[in-house]
Amino acid sequence: MGNDVITVLLADDHAVVRYGLKAVLGTAPDITVIGEARNGREAVDATMRLKPDVVVMDLSMDVMDGAQATRELQRLESPSRILILTMHAEDEHLVRLLEAGASGYLVKNAADRELVDAVRMVARGDQYLQIGAVRALAKELKKRDHRAVEQRQYESLSDRERTILRLIAAGYTGPDIGAQLHISAKTVDTYKQRIQEKIGLSHRPDYVRFAVRLGLLDEEVRM
Repeated sequence: MGNDVITVLLADDHAVVRYGLKAVLGTAPDITVIGEARNGREAVDATMRLKPDVVVMDLSMDVMDGAQATRELQRLESPSRILILTMHAEDEHLVRLLEAGASGYLVKNAADRELVDAVRMVARGDQYLQIGAVRALAKELKKRDHRAVEQRQYESLSDRERTILRLIAAGYTGPDIGAQLHISAKTVDTYKQRIQEKIGLSHRPDYVRFAVRLGLLDEEVRM
């Protein structure tokens, strides 16, 4: 970023939106718009050519959307910082955009009030997150932490215990599992008891929820 003026590229597929954003930024003496793009592909090309300090990037665009453009700019190691514009601050996929390199995001209906401050903040290297975005980030991180714990629990099971867990979650009964694994139904019950002692699953709905969260039912169970 230059010492005096923050340079900005606007990327949105609606000319009227770009006009409005440009008008808002035009009220700030330390910000100047140096380019515009109608889609993500144009945004990537213009960013690499003009090297703006900040790209104000709409999330939903034709040809290449804001998420794809953000990832492409990160792949190209662009130094420009990206501020995502979105209709909904609490979309979970926006968390992944932050991980992909975006410096923050702003709900479109708040752009007239917050855009100037948001551009200044990301230009100096900070992240700009609205209250709804912070809640979404906290919610997603909590879910990931929970899944990480469950993944460790799953990995603590033996291979046979994992197989039985997945078969139970898939709807097989004790006798069915015994027949498939060539063991007695009583032995299946013994494994179920071990699973309960290790990770706390006791009823089939518990098995189903656990397996769904970890994606254990996406592949065929190997005997």
